[in-house]
Amino acid sequence: MITISLCMIVKNEEKVLSKCLDSIKDIAEEIIIVDTGSTDNTKKIASFYTDKIFDFKWIDDFSAARNFSFSKASKEYILWLDADDIILKEDRKEFFQLKENLSDDTDVVMMRYNVGFDESGNANESYFRERLVKRSCNFKWADRIHEYIGVSGKIVNSDVCITHVKNRSNNVRNLKIFKKMRSSSRSFSPRNLYYYAKELYFNKQYNHAILYYKRFLQTSEGWIEDYINACSEIAQCYRAKNNRENELMYLMKSFSYDVPRAETCCELGYFFKNANEYDKAIFWFETALSLKKSENTWGTIKHDCYGYIPSIELCVCYYKLGNKEEAIKYNKLAEQFKPSDKMVEYNKKFFGDL
Repeated sequence: MITISLCMIVKNEEKVLSKCLDSIKDIAEEIIIVDTGSTDNTKKIASFYTDKIFDFKWIDDFSAARNFSFSKASKEYILWLDADDIILKEDRKEFFQLKENLSDDTDVVMMRYNVGFDESGNANESYFRERLVKRSCNFKWADRIHEYIGVSGKIVNSDVCITHVKNRSNNVRNLKIFKKMRSSSRSFSPRNLYYYAKELYFNKQYNHAILYYKRFLQTSEGWIEDYINACSEIAQCYRAKNNRENELMYLMKSFSYDVPRAETCCELGYFFKNANEYDKAIFWFETALSLKKSENTWGTIKHDCYGYIPSIELCVCYYKLGNKEEAIKYNKLAEQFKPSDKMVEYNKKFFGDL
């Protein structure tokens, strides 16, 4: 069985830290907490789980802090979590099996990161992250913000999911770090351009966001999923600016990078539905419904776009065109994806009353 060092960086996480550590304490043989300047009870709470608590002066550099935490690890593999991450009961079972069965020549284990949830608490948005790495590989974190590990070697995808229970927004902090980087002599990598544009978008600075998204699209060294997402996010910026022509143009532009994703097809469906062009909306929602999601992609997957969303929207569109039979058919299909969904139940009652 492999041994694991859990390495975390924290600051003012008293509200969430114990829940995180309770979910991992019997999985990791070693827990390392690096505090970057807490003024609450974070360190006291951490002390109930480990005596390996270290201070690190915050220098607006997440990679520096994470690399410091990794330097304190002593076990075979290193696991990293944020304080607002937890491992659910079913995933704890998977994790124990992983520890038992992982081949000792594995360098990196990817785990799905659940970051979006529906009203029932089911994960509907997720992506893979490099989560467990072999310590002897001496992997390093890169980038001051939206940091990542430059992994290589034997990489395996696991069935373990990490659940993100975000308790606050850090968009202002993130934007501050990017602006500090921009004012220095350090040039932005394509990845920096993309994530800076995202932070501008999150802060509703749409004109500047569009500018940096377009700069990113002019590069050729980025990740294909980021190029596709950038097109979608530019479209969302133009939607906020009520510029439908450019919104449509950038949604369509995403298809120049790879085969269509259901997420983009649903956006196109909404684009035409909102203009009462239901025939066109139906085309895109039906296209979305016909697509299969790639379970092995490391990009973000919005799972409902591959079943529930196009089904429930096709129900609406067909009803708007006066085709009750097709509307009922697609509501039944939506029910297969989400049996207890409120919209499905409303539609069933609505059609029953007609």
